[in-house]
Amino acid sequence: MMRDIILFQPIYQERVWGGRALETNLSRTLPPSAPIGESWEIVDRAEAQSVVRGGKYAGLTFRALLAKEGAAVMGPDWPATKSFPILIKWLDCRERLSLQVHPPAGVAGELGGEPKTENWYIADTRPGAKLIVGLKRGMTRARFEQAVTDQTLEACVHRFPVTAGDSILVHSGQVHAIDAGNLILEIQQNSDTIYRVYDWGRVGLDGKPRQMHLAQSLRSIDWKDFEPKPVRGAPTSGVIADCPEFSIRRLVLGAGERNHISGGQQPRLLSVVSGSVRCGGTLLNRGDNALLPYAAAFALIAETTAIVLVTENFAG
Repeated sequence: MMRDIILFQPIYQERVWGGRALETNLSRTLPPSAPIGESWEIVDRAEAQSVVRGGKYAGLTFRALLAKEGAAVMGPDWPATKSFPILIKWLDCRERLSLQVHPPAGVAGELGGEPKTENWYIADTRPGAKLIVGLKRGMTRARFEQAVTDQTLEACVHRFPVTAGDSILVHSGQVHAIDAGNLILEIQQNSDTIYRVYDWGRVGLDGKPRQMHLAQSLRSIDWKDFEPKPVRGAPTSGVIADCPEFSIRRLVLGAGERNHISGGQQPRLLSVVSGSVRCGGTLLNRGDNALLPYAAAFALIAETTAIVLVTENFAG
């Protein structure tokens, strides 16, 4: 029986809007002299495979692990060839990201993309940092399209301030962008489809304007999505995201406090966003993400005051 948590090696991604906060804030060793915008912590895609770090299965790709131990990791009914349904990333948004949208399931197939619902947990911010999610109340497609032509899109979208501990669930179809100065843990469907609406006049790492996807974006945007509200940070445990694709619980633990996670129910993902905890004998520090296999039960013990996110209900 698989009794240990599973850790993976991060995959760092250079982005024009990225920086070095994963190094300074999470004590990571990054590739030198590059703007690192994303760390793909747990991923099972053809173009990006997490590799197991430590333990009996060290060096195996995620796909090889599931082929070998799919029932123990995901449960007895998990198809051996099915990809892991969640992708976890750290995002260092030194600059504002593009205004973008992910296609809803109903139109993703015709556009050749994948739906992507995601949750953003704000781990750190600069003073005044904001997010953009959804449209301003009363916005119409016609007014939005005119604003694209006039390059006045900022007046069309819902922008609001955030602080560390806040989070928001961003559904497929919601137009969105992350403002500069946010360090975010993104827990999302296993998808890499991004349709850019507008990039604020920026050029890419190659010095050329990045590709826009206006037709696909206009087809994907939910034109009735007005001014969604974030879940504000609170010093209490509770559900912070619940959707058909996954749910996320926030555990707020005092030093020495214990939490039991049962085995034989479902696989879960554990993300330490503050402090440090011990899980199954392994010390997890701020920034660490671990997969808890279906087959095993775990005692979670806080080494310090800690906040942990538990992602579950994704295995179908």
